[in-house]
Amino acid sequence: MGMLYLLTDTVSEVSQGVTLLHLGILILMVLALAFEEKIHANKSLITGIAAILALIVGELTGVLSILNGKEGHVPFYIEFIDWGVIAIILGSSLFVEVTSKSGIFSWLAIRLTKLTKGDPYRLLVAYSWMTVLFSAFLNNVTAMIIVGSLTVVSLEKLGKREMLLGFLLTEGLLTNIGGLLTLISSVPNIILGNAASISFITFLYISAPYVIIATLLTIFIARRNFGIKKLETEEEKLTAATLIEDFDENDGIESRPFFILSWGIFIAFIIVLATTDVIPYIKELGIGFVAMAFGVSMLLKVKSNTQSIYGKTDWDLILFFAFLFIVIGVMEYAQVLHLIGGFVAGLLDLGETGGPQALLWASAIASSVTDNIPLAAMLAKTLEPMAGELQANVWWSIIYGCNLGGNITPIGSASTVVAVTVIARQKLKLGFIGFIKKAIPFALAHLLLASIYVFILGQFL
Repeated sequence: MGMLYLLTDTVSEVSQGVTLLHLGILILMVLALAFEEKIHANKSLITGIAAILALIVGELTGVLSILNGKEGHVPFYIEFIDWGVIAIILGSSLFVEVTSKSGIFSWLAIRLTKLTKGDPYRLLVAYSWMTVLFSAFLNNVTAMIIVGSLTVVSLEKLGKREMLLGFLLTEGLLTNIGGLLTLISSVPNIILGNAASISFITFLYISAPYVIIATLLTIFIARRNFGIKKLETEEEKLTAATLIEDFDENDGIESRPFFILSWGIFIAFIIVLATTDVIPYIKELGIGFVAMAFGVSMLLKVKSNTQSIYGKTDWDLILFFAFLFIVIGVMEYAQVLHLIGGFVAGLLDLGETGGPQALLWASAIASSVTDNIPLAAMLAKTLEPMAGELQANVWWSIIYGCNLGGNITPIGSASTVVAVTVIARQKLKLGFIGFIKKAIPFALAHLLLASIYVFILGQFL
């Protein structure tokens, strides 16, 4: 998540003491987020205070002095915000909120539930693979918003609401697995793939086996940890069959023309998102524009009552990201990310085997508490001059680390933040520490699998 900052050449010299001071602000913010339930503060408030503090300290220490004379009508700290991510969240939310009124999501969820014959485990498998594919070919945030909405409908229909937390958390983690499938599935992939001169086909060929195995492993852990089991006895199967007989996917359809129109627009939305990078003019505007364009277009259906849709928008989530981007922007100028990136790159001295392994885990830990995009950019810039001397698995170590670090904490990636937000909206309790406790078995399994995979790549590439 986040904006790509390539500021290393323009940032003035910053003393180590000033860098460590800003690092302290970042650590305090993470700690406050970890104990948000105890201090009774929303995520947006915590990151908002951190943003204010970071900006004030940045001015007092001269870290931001290079920007003070900058021309333009927009304050420099506003430019720290990745408006593309904000647009994706806002646009996708508006689109899903209005489109859901047509009944297509409840229809799809009920149809999928019927296809799995009401078996919770089969439903988990279906939604898991859907999440991975959506994340690979659309984007993590949109995938989580759409799949999360479908999941809520399915489990409520089945009377299995107690499984909702496990489903949503698993889907949030799988968005980062799906983000590893192709070169364009995530921004760190693009940055590091280009620096290492990895082609689209090569990236897919090498990463696909890992994604498939990691998805199967995630489903296995979810089944065990969250008690999501197959229907085994004939009585259970008969009960489920009787229950889904009463499901009518057409119940939520109030207007057949609107239902058909929404399907057409939804399919167009998926296609345009998946092909944004090759559509003339649209590729220059980006995925954020696509999400906003479709979201605003759907508002025409409720043009006289848009306020009802705006009222359901998760402003806490949007403000959380906006303030977080400002904090990360200041950290970039304070060379906190340079410090982290330099430490990670320095791990290459551990040798041909130890170096890539250490890089994988260090980049994962670093990206779990800060933005993986500027971190990936910093590492790419550090390592690119010696690209010809590096083993190929060094690049894959960083690619996997930067993506999988998002599964360690709820602020490690945009999609896990969205997953936690959906969970909170459903009145399910899962704080910062609670997320880590439930996610850490998955994250460790993903990283251990990546370690093995990177070692194998080192033997063959």
